[in-house]
Amino acid sequence: MDWLLTLDALGTICGLVYLYLEYNARIQLWLVSMVMPAIDIFVYFQAGLYADFGMAIYYLLAAIYGWAVWRGIFGRGDNGSSRKKELPITRFPHKGILLIFGVFIAIWGAMYWVLTTFTNSTVPFVDSLANSLSIVALWMLSRKYVEQWLLWFVVDAILCVLYIYKGVPFHGILYGFYTVMAIIGYRKWVSLMSEKQ
Repeated sequence: MDWLLTLDALGTICGLVYLYLEYNARIQLWLVSMVMPAIDIFVYFQAGLYADFGMAIYYLLAAIYGWAVWRGIFGRGDNGSSRKKELPITRFPHKGILLIFGVFIAIWGAMYWVLTTFTNSTVPFVDSLANSLSIVALWMLSRKYVEQWLLWFVVDAILCVLYIYKGVPFHGILYGFYTVMAIIGYRKWVSLMSEKQ
C-alpha cells in the first residue's frame, strides 16, 4: 500500500498546482488537470471509490474540453460570432438554474443507481452526490462562471471528510484546503470579473 500513499501524495501536489492556476484563472490549469486524473484513476480504484474512479476519466476529457473552450476553439460568443480570444469570467445565467439543477439530479440518480447496483461501494450516496456536483462544477469552470467556486466549496467539504474516512489522507487534507480556497477563489474571480468590465 506504500505505492498508493505515494500516488496519493503526488496527486495532492498536482492538486495544489492546479488550485493555484485556477485561483488566478490561468489556462494552464487544464494541462495540470490532464495529469491529475491519470494518477487519481489508480488511487480511487484501490480505495474503492468507484464514482471518483469514473470521474477521473470524465475529468481527463473535461480538461481537454475546458482548455479548448478557454482558448476560444469551441463555441460562439453571446452575439453568435466566432470567439477568437480567451473566454472572460462571467456570472451563471439565471435562466439556466432550473435546467442545470435538473441535470444534476439526473446525474446523481444515475450515479447512485450504478454504485448500488454494480459495485460494492460502502458510500454510494455521498460518493454519487459529490461526483454529480463535480460534473456540474467542472462544466461551469469550463464556461468560466464565477459561481463554480460555490459548488466546489460544497464538493470539497464533502470529499475532505469522505477521503479521510476511506483512508486517503493526503487527498482528504488537500480537499480541506480546497474548501477554504473555494471561498477565497470566489472572491478573487469576482474581483477579476469586475476589473474586466
